[in-house]
Amino acid sequence: MLHSRKTIAIPPGETIREQLADRGVNQKEFALRMALTEKHISQLINGKVELTKDVALRLESVLGIPAKFWNGLETNYREDLARVEAENAMEHDEAIVEKMPYAKMSSLKWIPNTKNMQERVANLRAFFEVACLEQLDNLKIPGIAYRKAGTSESSDYTLACWAQKARREARKMSVKPINIDRLKKSIPNIRMLTVQPPKIFCDNLHKIMSECGVALVFLPHIGGSFLHGASFADGKRIVIGLTIRGKYADKFWFSLFHELCHVIEGHISGEGNRAEQERIADAFAQDVLIPEKDYRDFISQTHICKESIVSFARKIGVASGIVLGRLQKENIVRYSAHTELKEKYEITV
Repeated sequence: MLHSRKTIAIPPGETIREQLADRGVNQKEFALRMALTEKHISQLINGKVELTKDVALRLESVLGIPAKFWNGLETNYREDLARVEAENAMEHDEAIVEKMPYAKMSSLKWIPNTKNMQERVANLRAFFEVACLEQLDNLKIPGIAYRKAGTSESSDYTLACWAQKARREARKMSVKPINIDRLKKSIPNIRMLTVQPPKIFCDNLHKIMSECGVALVFLPHIGGSFLHGASFADGKRIVIGLTIRGKYADKFWFSLFHELCHVIEGHISGEGNRAEQERIADAFAQDVLIPEKDYRDFISQTHICKESIVSFARKIGVASGIVLGRLQKENIVRYSAHTELKEKYEITV
């Protein structure tokens, strides 16, 4: 006998059990009269097998109760059983919805705005394309690799929402078959875009990526995710999603090359040590943007000032803000110094 808070599903077997008790007939004798095995009778009484029309006719003969009565009990039981399962699934999903950033997602027009909990569940099921939210496989797209600035209790739920939106947006993009070798060879060309403003580099960047089978998606940041970017395979394409939160050039490009490393090195397969993969991706992004030898020579032989930063950035072919960001991160330059060199991107989604 299964139940939810609102519904109890009572199998026809309960009525059979009552009839046998009233008549003083045990299951062994009843099985002989029904020409069925004792195992089948036990399963029938406990609601583990369906009461078929054939069994209903046998019950009519043995117990003298019309077959249509038994058929009606079975129909009602199956309807109640489906209702119990649906209500329990809804209750479970409502608990998950409470942990989702629903208000933020609706403000971004990702899902309809509503305060009705059942409507929220339905909207999120449609958004994630699942029959119930517990099917989200721990709220992560398999093999997802991402760069996060921190963690919190709700960050995985927020990441799941953000990654799913990236996947849905990527489907709208036309990309060629995945070509990792071509992507590797494109790294220098992508790096050259760092000196261009977003209104110029965005189109070029999307074109380079699509030629390699990568759908590049820009999405707003969702508070609580601590997310800079994520990458994962989706069918015949690879998706790289980057957050846009008034992001400075150094963080934007570092995040992009970080995710490109995950793709190139195969980290999005879901195998390997995640911490080690993050270390590798960080080192890759750092070295691509500012070659390590050039950087060490610069900080060891040069008086660090605005002019030297600009000159060095021009020499290695990257935006000045990228060099400044590295210096600030390593506490060589104060975060309050030379802020005019740090360009903040405004990228329209």
